[in-house]
Amino acid sequence: MMDRAALRLILLSVFLISASSHPVKKKQDVDIYSFYINSTVTSRYATTVITSRVANTLNESQEIQFEVKIPKTAFISKFRMTIEGKTYDGVVKEKQEAQQQYSEAVSRGQSAGLIKSVGRTLEDFKTSVTVAAFSKVTFELTYEELLKRRLGKYELLINAQPMQPVADFKMDVHIQEKPGISFLEVKGDLSTGDLGNAIKTTRADKDAWVTFYPTRDQQTKCQSCGENGLNGGLLITYDVERQNPKGEVMVSNGYFVHYFAPSDVPRIPKNVVFIIDRSGSMHGRKIDQTRLALLRILSDLDEDDHFGLITFDYSVDTWKRELLKSTKQNLENAKSFVKEIRDRGATNINAAVLAGVDMINRHPREGTASILILLTDGDPTSGETNIERIMANVKKAIGLKFPLYCLGFGHDVNFDFLTKMSLENGGVARRIYEDSNADLQLQGFYDEVAVPLLTDIQLKYTGGTNLTKTSFNLYFNGSEIVVSGQITDNSVESFSTEVIAVSKGSSVTYQDTVMIKDPSDVPPENEDFMQRLWAYLTVKQLLERQVLLKGQEKEDEEKEALKLSLKYQFVTPLTSMVVTKPQKDEVEVADKPKEGKEDPRPPVMSSRPSSPASPGSSQYNFGHSQPSLAAHPAMPGKVLNSFTFLSGPIIPRESETVLFTMSVPTVRSNRFLLSAAGQSKPLCFDVLLPHKLKLLQDSASEFSMNGESMNRRKGFSQIVFHYKTNHRLTINTRSIRYHDGQNDVEFLWGQEPTQHSKEGVSLILWSNEMDVTMGHIRVVILLHKKNGDMFLWPAVRQQPKDVSLMGILGKAEASYEEIQGSQTPTLKIMDQEVKASWEDVTDYTLPSTPVIRCLLVPFQAVMQGDISDFTVTQL
Repeated sequence: MMDRAALRLILLSVFLISASSHPVKKKQDVDIYSFYINSTVTSRYATTVITSRVANTLNESQEIQFEVKIPKTAFISKFRMTIEGKTYDGVVKEKQEAQQQYSEAVSRGQSAGLIKSVGRTLEDFKTSVTVAAFSKVTFELTYEELLKRRLGKYELLINAQPMQPVADFKMDVHIQEKPGISFLEVKGDLSTGDLGNAIKTTRADKDAWVTFYPTRDQQTKCQSCGENGLNGGLLITYDVERQNPKGEVMVSNGYFVHYFAPSDVPRIPKNVVFIIDRSGSMHGRKIDQTRLALLRILSDLDEDDHFGLITFDYSVDTWKRELLKSTKQNLENAKSFVKEIRDRGATNINAAVLAGVDMINRHPREGTASILILLTDGDPTSGETNIERIMANVKKAIGLKFPLYCLGFGHDVNFDFLTKMSLENGGVARRIYEDSNADLQLQGFYDEVAVPLLTDIQLKYTGGTNLTKTSFNLYFNGSEIVVSGQITDNSVESFSTEVIAVSKGSSVTYQDTVMIKDPSDVPPENEDFMQRLWAYLTVKQLLERQVLLKGQEKEDEEKEALKLSLKYQFVTPLTSMVVTKPQKDEVEVADKPKEGKEDPRPPVMSSRPSSPASPGSSQYNFGHSQPSLAAHPAMPGKVLNSFTFLSGPIIPRESETVLFTMSVPTVRSNRFLLSAAGQSKPLCFDVLLPHKLKLLQDSASEFSMNGESMNRRKGFSQIVFHYKTNHRLTINTRSIRYHDGQNDVEFLWGQEPTQHSKEGVSLILWSNEMDVTMGHIRVVILLHKKNGDMFLWPAVRQQPKDVSLMGILGKAEASYEEIQGSQTPTLKIMDQEVKASWEDVTDYTLPSTPVIRCLLVPFQAVMQGDISDFTVTQL
């Protein structure tokens, strides 16, 4: 059996936007000698193939990892590894069958690998294989997705991040569109500096090609590139010609797709009601960004639009009882109201939405389109709190007369609830991420629904069967309706379509007849794309409908989605990909995650010792690499949108393998140390768990550090820094993420020493310490692993002199006097007598965690305030 060295290489080809750390340069013992990204877009259906060829240049075997990030909307459809001329293909199986294979591996000492989401729209795929000395491996991953039209354009975002300059790097994009391409634009980080000279764009009538062939030298020269090579993205934006208002119909091999996006119809005046959560959890940046977005949206309303504003916490307030026309004076008054929105209280979603429905119902207007937009960041906690009853009340009140769009702010929101309530009422749910550009996310969503053109759209296809969704409430300018299906009789020469809709109160009809294209006219490489597009869209819509269905209908549609997923080898929430690797039939299982759900298979601990690093080997950890979960016995908190790939060798039973879980002692409080001026023994005080604490704050420099602790867990599970208006650093027990207002950078505990600096912010990662400097404040965050538990602890190393800081750690030192003659220790603190007791406390501000003798005093005595003065609702 080949040795499993500790050397790991993370190969990243990231689709959409991401950022990376900059590892300390070392001699590389792995050579990525070829890295190809090939994306073909045929009639909006994109198939992307990533091929990475890697050579092990060591004279011993080592494990090489392959990691790629793909859009959440995509389905993986193929994965293979080729080693020494032999190919190992991934096979998509029903999740239950794959689970059985995984369980068999676990029973023999399986280790687990967790692949998490990165950013707003990414899922991560990672695998590894042991490669013999001086041997090579080829990784190939294929995934498929249907590009969605938003605001009049399609976007293909491709980010390349192999983490070392590659001698043979090629990115090829070929776009084929039957009606012709109206415009095409290429921009992004990888188009800056010398890299711009490596991009070539070629256009014909119905085709466009984008190639990106940077030299090794060019790969180090762009705004986000460096000695580790490419690190950034290309954004390819395009649209198609739309000369036929009846839409574009394509037919191939018994399948068809109809793209319907007319623009020659007048806009429909709209009635829009904004329902805004102002509960206490919206405190701070959320409410500020919501106000900013609303002010911009109000400025964009057309004069013949009518609007209403509702704010809610435990009570519901309306700006005006009725919808008002968007006159200049009304808009100015509304903006004054928005500027005064303040966070407070609980969350009465039921009453707020019903008030919005009532406002629209009381003011019907002929020839208009009505829209409800709800923005909230939490669960219903006031009034009617039963989710099922809330959804029933809302559904009954709306009666499918107009759509409800739900915007969920942050990750604490019950997104499943918002999704179901939106779908039941003809709308969609969208998550708004807590970033510096959340206000732009809110405005961006509004822009998508700002200009309704048609209502009550029905699409009919004579001779069509197995159709995807054919009924739509609204069609907005800049979007697109897509319907696909099968043709019942392939011998017919023509195919008819009919679209019936309402435009400003009047019925309109679009009819068209198209000749069925001879299959020989379709390029051989694209013969099956129409069938795969139909399958992709069908599976997507069947899965989306699952939240609305019950009983036999739900079961039947799930079976149909599973059947298609298996037939077309799509990795979906109903299937898993199983890869059998060369090392003793090692098995890996990849699962498609679900938005907001925890990892379906939690990490499993094994008593089998991990392999030590090979003699003389160095360890690499590039970019977003993930430490093995074998070193992470406890993973508190939830994993969002994770793509789970569990792997490990199936070990012959030479001895019985015992599986176990770590027991963690019950912890009821965090104990903090506070040095005392002129005294040899420090003070200490307790803060009961769980809590969200204001750890350190300096209003003058716009700096704050907050921490969250979990119930019965010592230390902190997450610590968040804010600096100025655009810097945010989020640290948890798994990773560190930094956002500078434009780009995201991610580090992982255990990776090579890493530095990152920008605009007065310095981040240095050393093993289990994250050294953070923001302005004149320096804090070290330590990652501790104790008794099977993992937690964070902050240590203030530098702060401005003669500046009074707020927060639990804001007091640099205390002052006390011991009162003699008492049986129990008694101290004089701030002219008050305080009973104390001698206690031993572990000092987690130091890596060595020494045990120190301290005088334990009540929190209020030393902090001169109640614990509520030091808590926050949001990090």
